[in-house]
Amino acid sequence: MTEPPTRKPPARRPIKRKKVVKTVVPAKTPLGKGKKAAKPFPTREQIVEFLKSRDDTVGKREIARAFHITGDDRVRLKELLQEMAEDGQLEKRRGRRMRAPGAVLPNVAVLRIVAIDSDGEALAQPTRWEEEEPPPRIAMVAEGRGKGALAVGDRVLARLQQEEDGSWTGRTMRRLENQADIRVVGVFRRGRDGQGRIVPADKRARDTWPVREGDTGGAKDGELVEALVEASDRLGPRRTVISARYGDAEDPRSISLIAIHAAGIPTEFRPKALAQAEAAEPAGLEGRVDLRQVPLVTIDGADARDFDDAVFAEPDPDHPGGWHLIVAIADVAHYVPPGSPLDRDAFERGNSCYFPDRVVPMLPEALSNGLCSLRPNEDRACLAADLWIDAQGRLVRHRFRRGLMRSAARLTYEQVQAARNGQPDELTGPLLEPVIAPLYGAYEALLAAREKRGTLELDLPERKVQLDEDGRVASIGVRARLDSHKLIEEFMIAANVAAAETLSDRNLPALYRVHDQPDRARVAALKEFLEPLGYSLSLGQVMRPRVFGQILERAVGRPEEPMVNEMVLRSQAQAVYSPDNLGHFGLALPRYAHFTSPIRRYADLTVHRGLVRLLHLGNDGAPDDELARLDEIGEHISVTERRAAQAERDAVDRYMASWLADRIGAILPGRIGGVAKFGLFVKLDESGADGLVPISTLPDDYYDHDEAAHALVGRRWNRVFRLGARVRVRVTEADALTGSTVFALVDAAQGAEVEGLPPLAGPDRRAPSRGRPRFGSGPGRKPGPGPRRGSRR
Repeated sequence: MTEPPTRKPPARRPIKRKKVVKTVVPAKTPLGKGKKAAKPFPTREQIVEFLKSRDDTVGKREIARAFHITGDDRVRLKELLQEMAEDGQLEKRRGRRMRAPGAVLPNVAVLRIVAIDSDGEALAQPTRWEEEEPPPRIAMVAEGRGKGALAVGDRVLARLQQEEDGSWTGRTMRRLENQADIRVVGVFRRGRDGQGRIVPADKRARDTWPVREGDTGGAKDGELVEALVEASDRLGPRRTVISARYGDAEDPRSISLIAIHAAGIPTEFRPKALAQAEAAEPAGLEGRVDLRQVPLVTIDGADARDFDDAVFAEPDPDHPGGWHLIVAIADVAHYVPPGSPLDRDAFERGNSCYFPDRVVPMLPEALSNGLCSLRPNEDRACLAADLWIDAQGRLVRHRFRRGLMRSAARLTYEQVQAARNGQPDELTGPLLEPVIAPLYGAYEALLAAREKRGTLELDLPERKVQLDEDGRVASIGVRARLDSHKLIEEFMIAANVAAAETLSDRNLPALYRVHDQPDRARVAALKEFLEPLGYSLSLGQVMRPRVFGQILERAVGRPEEPMVNEMVLRSQAQAVYSPDNLGHFGLALPRYAHFTSPIRRYADLTVHRGLVRLLHLGNDGAPDDELARLDEIGEHISVTERRAAQAERDAVDRYMASWLADRIGAILPGRIGGVAKFGLFVKLDESGADGLVPISTLPDDYYDHDEAAHALVGRRWNRVFRLGARVRVRVTEADALTGSTVFALVDAAQGAEVEGLPPLAGPDRRAPSRGRPRFGSGPGRKPGPGPRRGSRR
């Protein structure tokens, strides 16, 4: 990656003659006059030594800097690091970081107490954790008499020991000062004694937080609140101070608030940012191409709140069978100058967050729903991508222009699909032939190109929550996936590719949307899962999206289809934003950037600014300091993207639980969607709601968790509960506050295998033990001798 063009290269200095070490500089390296000796590419051993010298995990960029690796050698370094990971010479960690191979936990570590179990024993987790999987729970050995009991939130320096069964225990060496406050979101309750407490909204929390009378902030019983649990080096309960009140927790509108505030998503804009948005004025035609006569239309969901893209297509007379597309995107860069109050608030958020009852926008509504939104029959500033594709859907050429457009219609996916199917309405009827039909013509060409590339097509239904006027759940279902959705998706992908190619070809630093190749260990786990089902997956081949696509195609219509889709998804890497262009594996594209949603994604705004600077489209392009910070920006908005996605899922889970709370006792069909050592996760057919079947409710037996087969297997009676199996469940608990839902299996005596697949367990079959067995205590035949009920498991 090159430096920004405006930066001057450092002045050359005379080369100082030094003693040459042959292992560092090859003896036959020719040196031109005035040139420094090129650094040799590091060996595997040198990289391992570098990793061992670091106390923390490191990223690829740090390794590249340490060994002075630049240009195309960065790709070579990436390939070498991947090979080293596959060979066990380094370990990959969260956030694309890595370290030298070693024990998962050190002998001594700083721990934080996270829960107190039913036996009163403290459970801890390491304060630093870089693994992909969740950190292990560490059972703390009770301290001697005269020492106060450990409480949730306490920090200790502990000596760790891994037991034979793989579990961990910790012995306190000394207690540490709690250096950080804990933020808690929950419901304020008053007991009969008048003592105030906060019941956390986090379903993983087992403890309540006492609040002294002077620290309640005037909160009333039943209010949703946010509080700080202050740092303390004293024994006993820590001081909990209520810092914000959000209203009645029983109000349906509180459900999204819980997710928003628990995730720490900013909800208020700074006064200067609001003032800047309110003072913004519509853009004029100066410096823009007039696109107001082009019948551009927006196509979005019926519940969409902002419109940042409009599309148009027409046959290309220069290429028979080809098409000319225009993808016009809201010109957010015109209204949000770099470094302005609006820009700082947008960066902090990183993206908009969407909930069933509200949006937490990246930009104030004066822009997101006003001047930047491509509303019908209103003049709007845009950055337009002209794309020319041939009959096979290949991008022939493209250009970007700043324009002034006027949307001809605000259409929904359902409207467009109905018109395509021969059922136009008053709005789509006049647009069917001149506007909608050409869009589908171009879409079919783009789809052909996609199929030829061999992209990864995962069929994962999206849950949909419909609310009534009072904000309560009216219905729950799965969003339909129409061709009109795919049409817009293909248009956006084509524009994103054009943006990435423009920036890459001219060597301007940019944020790319990177989806790396799947990790070899995950692919090996997928292979282990698939082989008993009759699927083959060779680890020796070059992994391409088509390899996984063939597996998915074979599973279509078969009983195991849902679980094959789920397991293929789990094997894939997580997409991130990075200035290092590593391509997009899932889309089978060598260059890809997000360009089409600058109202709701900060990444797209940075791409717009880069294009404006590169193509000399105005004075509000990307400044030098922004280009220099792209690595930092990419890491930040990758985090905010995950934060938003988690909050959105949590809110939907709570709405689902609210809906199921009125159906306690109902028996509903579903499928086992996940297997853990503590129970089964079941996804309901009709609503897509998830719930836990605790292992304690399964028929009496001792169950091993077979991780490879994703099953719980009974040791005594060979009952098998397997991922993908169809089941019926009874709703036993549902809590809208935490989003927790608990089911009990109906007719569980025979286990739950996947219909059409060979049984996992036979008369002499025992699942490989992965840690201590867990037992069920529900109805069923009682097991023989084994661990006593009261023993530690």
